Amino acid sequence: MTHDSEATGSDPTPAPKTVGTPPKTIPPGLGLTRALPHPDDEAALDIADYLRSEQEGAADIHQGDATRQGLAALTLGAIGVVYGDIGTSPIYAFREAMRATGVAEPGPAEVLGILSLLIWSLILIVTVKYVFVLLRFDNRGEGGILALYTLARLAIGRRSLPLLALAIAGAALFAGDAAITPAISVLSAVEGMGLVLPSLESYVIPVTLAILVGLFAIQRSGTAKVALLFGPITAVWFLVLAGMGIWHMWETPWVISAFSPVWGIKFLLHHTEVAFIVLGAVFLAVTGGEALYADLGHFGRRPIKIAWFGLVLPSLVVNYLGQGALVLAHPGAAGDSFFAMAPSGFLPILVLLATMATVIASQAVISGAFSMARGAMQLGFLPRLRIRHTAEGQSGQIYLPAVNWLLLGGVLWLVLAFESSTALASAYGIAVTGTMVLTTVLGVVFLVRSGRLSLVAALALAAPIAVVEWVFLASNLTKIGDGGYVPVMAAMVVGLAMGCWWRGVQLVNARVHKLAVPMDTFVRAMAKSSAHVIPGTAFFLTGDPDVVPSALLHNLKHNRVLHEQTVFLTVETLRVPYATAEERASLDHLGGRFSRLTLRFGFMETPNVSRSMGHARQVGLKFDVMASTFFLGRRRAVATGRGFELLLDKIYVALTRFSADPTDFYHLPRDRVVELGERVAI
Repeated sequence: MTHDSEATGSDPTPAPKTVGTPPKTIPPGLGLTRALPHPDDEAALDIADYLRSEQEGAADIHQGDATRQGLAALTLGAIGVVYGDIGTSPIYAFREAMRATGVAEPGPAEVLGILSLLIWSLILIVTVKYVFVLLRFDNRGEGGILALYTLARLAIGRRSLPLLALAIAGAALFAGDAAITPAISVLSAVEGMGLVLPSLESYVIPVTLAILVGLFAIQRSGTAKVALLFGPITAVWFLVLAGMGIWHMWETPWVISAFSPVWGIKFLLHHTEVAFIVLGAVFLAVTGGEALYADLGHFGRRPIKIAWFGLVLPSLVVNYLGQGALVLAHPGAAGDSFFAMAPSGFLPILVLLATMATVIASQAVISGAFSMARGAMQLGFLPRLRIRHTAEGQSGQIYLPAVNWLLLGGVLWLVLAFESSTALASAYGIAVTGTMVLTTVLGVVFLVRSGRLSLVAALALAAPIAVVEWVFLASNLTKIGDGGYVPVMAAMVVGLAMGCWWRGVQLVNARVHKLAVPMDTFVRAMAKSSAHVIPGTAFFLTGDPDVVPSALLHNLKHNRVLHEQTVFLTVETLRVPYATAEERASLDHLGGRFSRLTLRFGFMETPNVSRSMGHARQVGLKFDVMASTFFLGRRRAVATGRGFELLLDKIYVALTRFSADPTDFYHLPRDRVVELGERVAI
């Protein structure tokens, strides 16, 4: 089986060791000189890890937790991780929708109308779109907008710039959502302190900031152990939601009539002046729904469905009905209907439990941001950033310092700038609705181009959901002036960075390819070369297997030697989440002492060349580890454009400074690396 791959290459990276122009011809009169000293790469693997990893062979292939854990454990885990975000929506969704009506003392028309809109939003957006439809669109078990993009890209069979733009926009919007979710979730829970003791109200912001700083600080040590508590705590949270809802429904049992969509339609027709604003608040109930699809690879389709229908959906619906019943009986409780549901003696416990639930919800979106960033890097949308694995044997447990601290900075700024969850609610929703709309578009493209449905059938299936999502998006766009500009600006900044990086990589690759020496020409020429041959194996990393790596040309020009075995090593990123053992490595003999080794990794994997050397041996490559050297080519881009293009070029050049050391990124043995560099004008 073969897969179309997105070549991100080993270049470009900043801080080249030497500067020069790759020679167009092979330097004559090559003689023996000593190799350049290797750089001191602090974070790269040492030779002991290299030797040990060779024995592991295919042990690094990803195996989902579904093959290791029972259905009950997976379902409990899905409750904690997948549904943590949507599970905290009852704290503020119904409250904000009631406030948006502008009615001082809401009656049945307002209460039942909003409840009907909430319930049917959960049914149409989450249940129908995500649970029944999108969970079927997995890319080798993985979900999320980038996985859906790769499916659509493979279905089309060629690169599509509009499709690429949709994927970048979706990933960028997710970045805005990832910053707002921790801020509004934790802030809304801590605000309950003011209900327990009004004197504590002045401590809401400091406590919120302390919790958020602590949450982001622990990311570096991993959350595998803490995550074991997520499922049980969140399950208790949902049971409490359901219990409080049932208790208040006894007071006003006819609130159950809100299941009729007629109430929602009548509300929209009779409250046209505020309908758009109310819909923007109603959408808060389904934020977090996209996590069902994004976390598909962690838990599997069946556990996610069981958790949704067995606990999450009933608990959410019953709690919203309970809040509505409370407001119908006591209209004055509409100002903070969620915390007003709890008896005074239970309120401190509810505030504590809500705070724990919101921290869990925040953790879920932070982990999602790490996974999204890694997927974007592997698809060539972001520069290589440093990735740390925080749990042995679990590839999904990763930590990206740059992403973590950037997110923390954005979250703290949001809390200090908006100061209340009500103010933040205005900024919340645009990023999520935008992502949902883009997901629907990509889903239709995949259905049609893969041949699963005709264009008419696909549009008929998607139309009802698309109409609802576009209405929600239009409603949320009315909040631009009240804070909605925040996620839009964040998405624009991230999208610009991703677009500039992708464009820059293409320009650099095109420029280098134009000046490169074809591989077949080089191999034939070297058959008659007088270059001095030294013992050992040289691995030259290259992003383009059809041309000679500039590092080899520089080595010939300056050191005038060839190794007795020269291997051109290409690391490919497949448009599938994880590579199988059969796909991991392939070896081609080019003639003479030259071979081409290709190592393949899925876009959700961190390329680990050292661990993959066992696969290289399995496909026939023979080499002595202690007599092997890895050569890296560093390319330093120089901006030479004009006007707007010059600005884009400068952004790309600036981004290259954030790129991780390739020795670290590809997990090369630290004391086996030689680096050579060049300048490339774009």
